[in-house]
Amino acid sequence: MDTTTTQALPDSGLKRNVGFIGLIWASTGSIIGSGWLFGSQEALKTAGPAAIISWVIGGVAVLVLALVHAELGGMFPIAGGTARFPHIAFGGIAGASFGWFSWLQSVTVAPIEVEAMIKYAQHWQFAHPWLHTVVVDGETQQLLTGAGIAVAIVLMAVVTVINLLSVRILANTNSAATWWKVAIPLLVIIVLAFSGFHGENFTAADGFLPQGAKGILAAVSTSGIIFAFLGFEQADQLAGEAKNPKRDIPRAVIGSVVIGLVIYLLLQVVFLGALQSGAVQGSWATADFTKYTGPFADIAMAAGLTWLAVVIFVDAIISPAGTGLIYVTATTRISYGLSRNGYFPKAFEWTTKAGVPWVGLVTAFVVGCACFAPFPSWQGLVSLITSASVLMYAGAPLALGAFRKRIPEVERPYRMPIASVLSPVAFIIANLIILWTGWDTDWKLGVAILIGAVVIVLNNVFRGATSVRPRWDWKAAQWLLPYLVGMGLIVFLSDFGPLTHPVFPLWVDIVVVAVFSLVVYFWAIASASPREEILRTAADVRDVEESNVLEPVRH
Repeated sequence: MDTTTTQALPDSGLKRNVGFIGLIWASTGSIIGSGWLFGSQEALKTAGPAAIISWVIGGVAVLVLALVHAELGGMFPIAGGTARFPHIAFGGIAGASFGWFSWLQSVTVAPIEVEAMIKYAQHWQFAHPWLHTVVVDGETQQLLTGAGIAVAIVLMAVVTVINLLSVRILANTNSAATWWKVAIPLLVIIVLAFSGFHGENFTAADGFLPQGAKGILAAVSTSGIIFAFLGFEQADQLAGEAKNPKRDIPRAVIGSVVIGLVIYLLLQVVFLGALQSGAVQGSWATADFTKYTGPFADIAMAAGLTWLAVVIFVDAIISPAGTGLIYVTATTRISYGLSRNGYFPKAFEWTTKAGVPWVGLVTAFVVGCACFAPFPSWQGLVSLITSASVLMYAGAPLALGAFRKRIPEVERPYRMPIASVLSPVAFIIANLIILWTGWDTDWKLGVAILIGAVVIVLNNVFRGATSVRPRWDWKAAQWLLPYLVGMGLIVFLSDFGPLTHPVFPLWVDIVVVAVFSLVVYFWAIASASPREEILRTAADVRDVEESNVLEPVRH
């Protein structure tokens, strides 16, 4: 075996002091955020009681993607791994692109968690001026006011300051918050299940399946279901600091998704069953429960469980704040890694005496605050994050396929079963979620992609000498532009696009995406970087790890 594949894991700079509990708690803590506070309500509005099926579809889809990340994370335990696997497999063009997708997804999570906190705060009179209600396409939405945006910026500043103090403080804060974040949804499930369960709700209003298959599929991506599972890759992002990454990362990634699926599925069932009859009259899309600002807390109060409502309102601060904290941290690590790879400006490698990459942190704060203007509602930001996330995840199965073909001899502590089938299936799943997100969101994602391209090009022009020069490798990424343009065109022409008479109606569009995905997948695998280039890039990444100066995360 090539020595590149067997050399010792780096143990300087990024100290490997994070154990299995720290890794699975990082992923689970990121999964359990504002998704549980609003996901059940939004899914029920979109798909009716069939939202239960949507959660199963979303959970299985994410689990397949998690299996891919489990193999890659054990194979290359490096900081910010999700953003760097395509870099190793396909060189600079693909690496920079998927790195940008990863950063874009990560930087937008904290503001959505802040919006969740403000929405639940509407229970108190003093918070009412922070939101105003509007009706968009027949759907009631609550948007941030000027005062609300000011409060949101203050909350973002608090999250940023905690990150600025020390990575160790963050780790301790997040570990404590995660125990709470997992315990409260479990408490809500148990109490609501035994406080009055109305089985007739499953066929109330306009039935179990009011919007048919399209409603089920749309709920997966636009109602916060996929968003709710985001974060399983956080164990990969902290792989450079894991004590035993080859053993613990696969278990942490897979385990966190299973925990999340069980919790979210039970939450959807008890949310539906606990609703009073007056809250489910008419249609699921417009019934009274759709107007709840704190869905689970409002249900608890209607059932006379005031104490539970108080606990939920407290959790509506702690749970989103905890997720926002870990994502701000992840954002700085991704930008740090991208700078080390030569894609982002050198300034993103500057750290404080405490080892915090402060330029990346300040940038995350500024961009996060900027999100409040074009996306002043929780629901509005969910779709963008979902689409950006699965686009980021799409790079992982491509990298896995390339590694299986080019470097099959490299040690894999965890080997995904039937990878020749599940890897392309994972790529298809990612693209289907992009399809189901819809054109209204995907075109905005396209604009964000163009902004990223400009940033990367300008950085390449003005960066000057760097410790690591990007290996752009246009040949290995020849599939990337056709893939991005092709997916945009398919969404535009589909049943989820703006056309009154779509070229690809429902089910046909799914088949088209599947076929297109397979073509791109095998094209990418065939054009991946040669074995020697992959091993050389992997060695370069290890060198970057060894010269890292960040403070260790301790659990």
